[in-house]
Amino acid sequence: MKQYQFPLSMRQLIAEFSKLPAIGEKSATRLAYHVINGQKEEAQRLATAILAAKEKVCVCEVCFGLAEEKVCPICSDLNRDRQTICVVEKPADLIAIERSGGFNGLYHVLHGLWSPLRGIGPEETKISELLKRIRQSFENVDLKLALPKVEELIIATSTTVEGDATALYIAKNVAQFGIKVSRIAQGLPKGGELEYSDQGTITHALNGRSRINS
Repeated sequence: MKQYQFPLSMRQLIAEFSKLPAIGEKSATRLAYHVINGQKEEAQRLATAILAAKEKVCVCEVCFGLAEEKVCPICSDLNRDRQTICVVEKPADLIAIERSGGFNGLYHVLHGLWSPLRGIGPEETKISELLKRIRQSFENVDLKLALPKVEELIIATSTTVEGDATALYIAKNVAQFGIKVSRIAQGLPKGGELEYSDQGTITHALNGRSRINS
């Protein structure tokens, strides 16, 4: 006897939802059912929002955070501390620190961590762009915005093996510039993800950062 299946269009919707991170078939089915069972206007707004985000959101040419312009609002804000750069793994980490209200410098988003065991090298992240950014600040090369010499690099990668390895790699490679390199640690649990930490914890971690180079 032939088994019943969802209509083809719904199966296609479930398949697309299933491609999203951390979304399994059951969760995808619930999402698809919600869309089908809701108002047509809701589905249209969802589709419009997805297309708009895909068309408008880009990567900042300076810090590699997400923006709708070539240079994000943080990098173009001359009131920020432009001599301090906080290095994070992903855009969500940048937002987490901004929400804490405990940092007023600039950022650099790596879009990944150095992970030799998983075959991910430094060249597959934005580490080389970070080094170039620091070097150009010392050479007084204009990065589309006036950027004074970088004095401190705060490495805010997650406290995982990969996060620690990335922090040490960066510290070693910026040693030639003689700048202060610090690492947030206090307040963040070992193995914890910065993205899921509360605002108070992030602020405490930033204030209690420790230097990791001589």
